[in-house]
Amino acid sequence: MKIKLFLKNMSVKKANLITMTIIFIFSAVFVALLISDIYHDYENSLTETLLVQKTDFTDGKLLQKKQEFLKSVLIKTILAVVTLSFILFAIALGVFTIFNAFLQKDIRQFLSFFKDAAHNDKYIDKQTLLFEDFKQMVGHINEMLDTIREQKESLQELNISLEDKVKAKTADLKRINENLLEEKTQKDAILQSQKDFLRYTVHETNTPLSVILTSIELFVMKNHKDRQLSKIEAAAKNIFNIYDDLSYLVKKDQVEYPKMPIDLELFLISRLDFFAEVAELSKVKFIHIPELKGKYIYFNETKLQRIIDNTITNAIKYTLAQEVVHVSLRADGTYAELSMGSRSKTIKNTDKIFDAYYRENQTQEGFGIGLQLVNRICQEEGVLISLSSKDEHTTFTYKFKIMGE
Repeated sequence: MKIKLFLKNMSVKKANLITMTIIFIFSAVFVALLISDIYHDYENSLTETLLVQKTDFTDGKLLQKKQEFLKSVLIKTILAVVTLSFILFAIALGVFTIFNAFLQKDIRQFLSFFKDAAHNDKYIDKQTLLFEDFKQMVGHINEMLDTIREQKESLQELNISLEDKVKAKTADLKRINENLLEEKTQKDAILQSQKDFLRYTVHETNTPLSVILTSIELFVMKNHKDRQLSKIEAAAKNIFNIYDDLSYLVKKDQVEYPKMPIDLELFLISRLDFFAEVAELSKVKFIHIPELKGKYIYFNETKLQRIIDNTITNAIKYTLAQEVVHVSLRADGTYAELSMGSRSKTIKNTDKIFDAYYRENQTQEGFGIGLQLVNRICQEEGVLISLSSKDEHTTFTYKFKIMGE
């Protein structure tokens, strides 16, 4: 594992240095072994000479000369071997250095190419390389560079095309946004004009309506009320109810509606009395038995009137002729439950009946905003509202939180 890590982090220069060191070591070992072998032969020869000297009567001077000659031959041989070894090492080192220089030149060419490859598309010239293997690599690298250049040009063209499309789309969206902004400005102006007109109309309607109702009361005090006058009074009260709805819609976001303790039973009776004439002309009768006396709710009077008045007028409008509207007000735990039900056509879409401008019978008179207004107030004030309509019997139920319970 350590060897692999060592080889993995090795550079060419370091590998060359290690290679030359190994060659030098092997050369030195080879020379040492060769000298040792020559010296061993010299010792053997010298030993044989000494043995001959002991058994032979040859001249001693001649033997001494022979020994000196052998010694000089040994020295010359060792020097020749060492010199030859160093010459061979120098030649091998020179050849290796020249070969390595060419190899380093080709490698530097590759390193320079890869260093600059991120910034330019310069090709490698095969003629500048020496080794055939590197030339083959250059061919593949240049082909790869051609492919990368083609892809780069294709991406640039695609990018230019996308930029043009984005600019065109942005211009279209800007134009559409300007048109929408202009339309919004026009619609806001129209809506503001409608609000101003409605506010002015509501404001101007209050006085004549009050005059009509007051004049009817004064006339009845002095004269007998006939059927025609009753119709006028009923119509005026219907208009007054519509006026109150519109007035609330106009002022609800601009006026605060403070809460106060309200006797729900007395308030309900007063509103039933107000619409008694309207109910009689529509051939509808209210039956109400008081069951919740002395109980108060903490509520705003204007909002409570909108809930009760719209429920009453809705019952008068849709109850079948000669039928009775049963009004119930009783305690249900900590709640005061107000129910108003009668025989009428079954409501098919009970979920939509509280939507703005929705009317099941399109031929029926009215704006279709009353119940939507009732539903909004109930949501704001936490009043539980439910509707049951089946078998030609419809009942609206409201639950108000009783004060102190």
